[in-house]
Amino acid sequence: MGSKWAKIAEYWANSKAHPEAVAAFLSFDATEQRHTAGTSHPDSWTDEYVHLSKPGQREIQADLLYDYRTNVAAYPKWQAWLRDHRPPTLVAWGANDPSFAAPGAEALKRDLPDAEIHLLDAGQFALDEKTDEIARLILDFMARQPR
Repeated sequence: MGSKWAKIAEYWANSKAHPEAVAAFLSFDATEQRHTAGTSHPDSWTDEYVHLSKPGQREIQADLLYDYRTNVAAYPKWQAWLRDHRPPTLVAWGANDPSFAAPGAEALKRDLPDAEIHLLDAGQFALDEKTDEIARLILDFMARQPR
């Protein structure tokens, strides 16, 4: 996970003491950065910011952001399941994603040595940027799976 998660982790540890984490997450600059860092489609962020600016979104997003800590806490359980079951896995990841950094994709190989991992020249929203490329990867991957 990228470096910005350190402040979010402080929020998870004590949400009352770190309300600024929500404001930072919902800010104009953070919303823009989620969409423009490492991307070739820099204008997709404006729609998200309009949505996040609607009444009631601050509370909804604060709840979602706070709840994400449960995902992080569950990583060891998920990793164990992956090691035990080794499902066929295709990963298409934005190599330039500042939130979920590329080493996170590469780390999947520890639990899934046969995983097919593609680090694409994209940011966090790789599906918005590399739609055709990812579609081809999925079709090729699925064609190679036993029926």
